[in-house]
Amino acid sequence: MSILAWVGVGILVILAAVLTHDLLQKRSAILHNFPIIGWLRYLLIEIGPELRQYLVAHNREEAPFNRLEREWIYASAERGNNTFGFGTDDQIYGIGYPIIKHAVFPVPDEHSDPAHKIPAAKIIGAAHGRAQPYRPASIINISAMSFGSLSGNAISALNRGALQGGCYHNTGEGGVSPYHLLGGDLCWQLGTAYFGCRDEAGNFSLQRLVDQVEQAPQIKLIEVKLSQGAKPGKGGILPAAKVTAEIAKIRGIPVGKTCFSPNHHSAFSDVDSLIDFIEEIAAATGLPVGIKAAIGKMTFWEELARRMKARGCGPDFITIDGGEGGTGAAPLTFTDHVALPFKIGFSRVYQEFLKHDLCDGITFVGSGKLGFPDRCIVAFAMGVDLINVAREAMLAIGCIQAQKCHTGHCPAGVATQSTWLQRGLDPTIGGDRFQGYVEAFRKEVDMVTRACGYRHPGQFTGTDIEISTGPNRFSVIKDVFGYDTKQYHPDLEPCSAENTPCRDDK
Repeated sequence: MSILAWVGVGILVILAAVLTHDLLQKRSAILHNFPIIGWLRYLLIEIGPELRQYLVAHNREEAPFNRLEREWIYASAERGNNTFGFGTDDQIYGIGYPIIKHAVFPVPDEHSDPAHKIPAAKIIGAAHGRAQPYRPASIINISAMSFGSLSGNAISALNRGALQGGCYHNTGEGGVSPYHLLGGDLCWQLGTAYFGCRDEAGNFSLQRLVDQVEQAPQIKLIEVKLSQGAKPGKGGILPAAKVTAEIAKIRGIPVGKTCFSPNHHSAFSDVDSLIDFIEEIAAATGLPVGIKAAIGKMTFWEELARRMKARGCGPDFITIDGGEGGTGAAPLTFTDHVALPFKIGFSRVYQEFLKHDLCDGITFVGSGKLGFPDRCIVAFAMGVDLINVAREAMLAIGCIQAQKCHTGHCPAGVATQSTWLQRGLDPTIGGDRFQGYVEAFRKEVDMVTRACGYRHPGQFTGTDIEISTGPNRFSVIKDVFGYDTKQYHPDLEPCSAENTPCRDDK
C-alpha cells in the first residue's frame, strides 16, 4: 500500500479506538451519546478565552483588562504609538465614570523633566525615625509577585526593568531569589509562611531576616502581608507543578508538593503585637516596615489608628489592595466576593487615619488595577502616595491574558516554571519593555498633572475629580467619599484654590 493509504488506516484505527472508549466510558454523557464529535465541545471550551479575545469581544468588553487597555500597555512597552483616534468609545455617562478637571492655565511644558521622573512626595520611615528611611524615585512601582508564581525569567525581567525605570520591586511572599538581585531596589514581603526568614519549624526568625537584609543591600523596605486582593483572609497557594527544586530550596518546602501558606501569622495575634513585630524588625534592620492588606471589616483599622496615635509608632507605609486585584491562584468565591474594591476600601481606611491626624507620617500605597494614568490620578486625589502595579507589569513584559496562571501552562512564559515555556521570555527584552511601560505611564501622568495646573500628582485633591453618580449627574469625589485631602510635593509651594500653576522654588 502507498504511504497515503497507511495514513488513512492509521486514522481509522485511532477513530475506532476513540469510538470504543467513548461508548464504554460512563463519566461523560456527551461523549457516550455523541462519540468522537463530542470532543469538539471540550476543545471549544478549552480555547474559548482565545476565541473571545481575538474574534468575538469588542474593545471594552473583556475582563480583567480589555483590548484597549492591553493595547495601551503593549504600545507603551514597545515605545510605539500609544495614542487613540476618533474620540472615546467609553460610556462617559456610566455610573462611576471619572472625569479629571483640567485647568485653564496649565503648567508650561518647559517645567517638565524630560525623563518624567516623578519621585514620591514622602520619605518612607522619616516620621518614625528609621535609621535608613527611603524615598522611592518613582511614584509607580512593581507590586508583589513571587518567584514561583512567576518564572525566573519573568522576575529577572521585572527587576531589570525596575533598575532601568527607577522603580522598586516587591518580591511577593515567596522570598528573595537570585532573580530579584539584578540591581533594582526591593521591597521584601513577609507572608504568613515567612519564606526566606523561617526556622526549621516554619516560624519567623529575626536573625535569618537580618542576615538576608545584610546580604542584599537592594532591600530598602519590608512589607508584612496581612492579606491580598486575590484571596484575602486565605494563605497563598503555589500549585505542585510550580514547586521546583530551586523554589523549594529558596522557600524551605518539599519539592513537587502544593504549597499552602497559613491564613494567619504566628508571630503576632492582635494590633499591639503587630506593632511590636513591626518595631522589632525596624530596630533590627533600620529599614522602614509597612503592612499590606485587602479591606474587609473595619474594626482592625480603627484600633490600629488609635493604637498608633497612642504609642507614636507602627507601620511606616500601608499598602491597600483592592478586591479586584490578584495575580495568583485562588478559589472563585475569594476572587469574586471577598474584600472591598479599591476605592471603597481605601477611602474607609484613609479616613480612619485622617481622624487621628496620622496621614502625613504614613505613606499610602494603592494597588488593584491602578496601572493606568487615569486610575492613578484618581487614587492620588483620594490620598494615595504611591502606586503598585502587578498584572499590568506582567502584560508589559509579554503576558497575553491567557488566564492560565494557576495551571503552570502560561504560553508567554510569565506565570510558569516550565523550562520550555519560559525560554520564550527574554529577561533583557522584558526589562526594556517594562521600562518603556513605566516611563510612558509616568509621562502621561505628568502631562495630565500639568494640564490640571499642578507639578506633582500628590497635589490632586478631592475636588479635582468628578464621578458620574446618576443620570446627567456628576459629583466631586470629596462628596462621594466624604473627605478631602491636600498633599503637596515637599519641593513646591502650595497651589491656589483656582488651580493656578505652582511656582518652582528653585
